[in-house]
Order: sequence, then structure tokens, then C-alpha cells
Amino acid sequence: MASLYKHLLLILFISVVPISQSVILNPDYYKTSCPDFDRIVLEQVHEKQSKFVTTAAATLRLFFHDCMTGGCDASILIGSTSDNKAEKDHEDNLSLPGDAFDVVSRIKTALELVCPGVVSCADILTATTRNLIVMVGGPHYPVHLGRKDGLISHASRVEGSLPNTEMNADRMIQYFGDRGFSVQEMVALLGAHTIGFANCGKFTKRLFNYSAETPTDPALKPAYAEALKNLCSNPETNVTMAAFNDVKTPGKFDNQYYKNLPKGLGLLTTDNILVQDPRTRPIVELYAANETAFFKDFGDAMVKMSYFQVKGDGEPGGEVRRRCDASNSVD
Repeated sequence: MASLYKHLLLILFISVVPISQSVILNPDYYKTSCPDFDRIVLEQVHEKQSKFVTTAAATLRLFFHDCMTGGCDASILIGSTSDNKAEKDHEDNLSLPGDAFDVVSRIKTALELVCPGVVSCADILTATTRNLIVMVGGPHYPVHLGRKDGLISHASRVEGSLPNTEMNADRMIQYFGDRGFSVQEMVALLGAHTIGFANCGKFTKRLFNYSAETPTDPALKPAYAEALKNLCSNPETNVTMAAFNDVKTPGKFDNQYYKNLPKGLGLLTTDNILVQDPRTRPIVELYAANETAFFKDFGDAMVKMSYFQVKGDGEPGGEVRRRCDASNSVD
């Protein structure tokens, strides 16, 4: 009866998670082949985040960019060569912080010393993201393992694969819906903006060129808008300037992001839309009032995203890379 129950749970899980080619992942995938996997990932994560506090937000963003371009296969980590411009060098990925790439590389190096050729970079990125989220106060959700690393990384694949900050509500809902996510899951995933930052170029239109009649978006709290204008007064010459996504608790994973939105403290246009559109505003209000509900829905959505177009055992187009920045064929 117990085995039948587990089988029914597996069928239910597969039916609600977008599993590519029926790939089945397993939380205990490395229990025998690399028993030190969890310990090494956790140790490296703590060391990196303790020294560089932006690592958690950087890695969460890297994970999303990887999964949304060809699936969760660590193709974002591959470097460009003389005859191929890789995903990481596409314009939309140039602002991805180096700390995220570095923590994955450190973990891969440590794992190769104890279990060479066993752990994929895709699994490292997935587990590292979850552990970093927990470390900065976020929810602990299960990490299912067994992904293989992708063989292909072309900058051209990034076109149209990532959302942009100028999307309206319909386009945002369609973008996530095309990838199997409900409106509620979309709002939960955008709660990732409770940590991290955005470069000035992503929101200066709201400050200086909102419309011919109103240069500054009236949805922004005036004092907040003025502070952002001072920060981003010269975005063309200082392209590295950035602002925290959550001005109140930028280093803590909590539900403050949702509390900020109705107060005019949403940094991006897509943030502000969540509190304006009648399809998303009730979800924002729920998460602002109930952090537990946000944490549960965010964790569930992250598990679902971690299955997006993954490559598993015995399938073409996947491998376990010896190093994360190059496919084995060109290593």
C-alpha cells in the first residue's frame, strides 16, 4: 500500500510540473554516487554569501535566466569561443553578477575532487539557489536532482526568452502562461524581487520620460522618485549604477516587496503593474498580509521552474560537464 501511495503521488507531481520528456528527478540522486554533495554545496554557499552579501540575489537571477533559455541545463554558464557567442554574452545577460558564476564554479571544483564526473552544473546551480535563498531568510523547498548539462549555448537563443521590464500585464501573464505558470505562480515568482537590485537603465524611463505630460511616473512615491533620480542622474555614462529592488529590507528574503507596492515603492514598471491589475492585486494583498502563504507558493513555483525543459539520464543533448564554463567536447 505504501509503494502504491508513493506511485500515486509521483503521478500527481508529474501532472502538475512541466517535466521535459518525462524526466523524473530525485532528491537522493547523489546519495550513493556523491554522498558529500549536500555538505559541500552548503559549506561553499555559506562561505561565499558571508563574504559577498549579494550572492543570493545574483544566483537566483542567474537560475531564472538559465531555466528560461532552453531549460534548466546550466547553458548560461558556458563561455563564448572564437566561433560562438554564448548565452551569457547576450545583452540581456551582461548585467548578471559575477558572484553567481563564481559560487557555482567553486562548488564544481570542490565536488570534482571527491566525485569527479558525477554532479552536473545544472544540479549545482539549482541546489545553490535554494540554499542561498534559505540563508537570507527565505523558504526551504525540496531540490530534485538528476539534471544533465546542456551542450548548446548560443546568444541567439536568448532573444524573446526572458521577460522585460516594459511588459504590460497581458504580456507578462502570457509570457509565464506559455511556460506553464499560473497568474498566482507568476506573482509568487516575482517576489524574488524582495532581494537584489536593478540597473538604472531598467527603470529610468519611469523617472525622466514617463510621458509628454508627466515626465515622472505618478505611481512612484514622490520622495522615492527623487531619490532614484539622484542615484540615476547620468545612466548613460555610469551604466553600473543600480537600486535595490526592495528599498526597505534589500538583503532579507521576506514579503516586504509586496508591502512596498501599494505605497509607490515598486522599482520596475512590471512591479507596479502587479498592484494595479485586478488579476494580480488580490494576490499581492494576500502575500503582503501573509508571508507564510508567499513562502509556500514561491517554493512550489521554484520547484516547478526547476523542472523546466530539463535533460535527464539517457537523453540526447545532455552531459555532466567536467567544468561548468565549457562543454566536454571543447574542454
